[in-house]
Amino acid sequence: MIVSVSRRTDVPAFYSEWFFNRVREGFAETKNPVNPKQIRAVSLKPEDVDCFVFWSKNPSPMMERLDLLREYGFYFQFTLNGYGEDIEVGVPALENRVETMKRLCDKVGKERIVWRYDPILITERYSAEFHRDMFGKLADKLEGCFDVSVISFVDRYGKNAKRFDEKGIREPDPEEVVCIAEGFAAVGKEGNFEINTCAEKTELGEHGIGHSSCIDLGRIQRIIGHEVKAAADKNQREGCRCAASVDIGAYDTCLHKCVYCYANRSDKSAQGGFVRHDPASPLL
Repeated sequence: MIVSVSRRTDVPAFYSEWFFNRVREGFAETKNPVNPKQIRAVSLKPEDVDCFVFWSKNPSPMMERLDLLREYGFYFQFTLNGYGEDIEVGVPALENRVETMKRLCDKVGKERIVWRYDPILITERYSAEFHRDMFGKLADKLEGCFDVSVISFVDRYGKNAKRFDEKGIREPDPEEVVCIAEGFAAVGKEGNFEINTCAEKTELGEHGIGHSSCIDLGRIQRIIGHEVKAAADKNQREGCRCAASVDIGAYDTCLHKCVYCYANRSDKSAQGGFVRHDPASPLL
């Protein structure tokens, strides 16, 4: 079983105490987001978990306890963009996050880190040219800390539509997508790393950018050293190529306050979720 920690919230940044309590006790509970009354118990015993996949903008709160996961396979989807506080309101300063990735690499190695530069959005401040320049600068700073970069373009949902309008955020148009892809591909070629898209229908193969699966069986098998059998995840959005996993996070709990977020109904609901959470509870 592959355990996602978590697409729904940043567990490493805000709920690492809860997570390690769950590992120590050997199980967690998770709600069905469509039917919250349906609660599933998930074994977190080493013999039942093939791999943990962590999703985070700031894994520093859990880094000193990674030795507690020595019996487990795991890797990090580390999101590191160049946005300012107008877009990623509660995220640590850029230089701090760069240093965090470097420290994480020192601890676990680059094969356990995927650098996510996503979502890519357009405003008057954040143009296609901005992204090309920022991606190159970050790739230089993060050299040796990753072997694959995953990118995606922002999507507008009901939960974030109002914030998009307030901030003048839009999806890149086709010409901007090509501009970004060409620039990123040149950076990847120079830095000798792979670039793939996440859940994107757009074909960028002619620019040297392929498609990826974030819950990646190939990476998992390399990390744990044996075969894992898992079907495709049918519960994700169209275009997703991930293997099936069990997510133990919860919506309305992330405090990063990113304006493009679709996992929170509002900042108030996320703050309420954080306040109500109990580190000793099986359920986040």
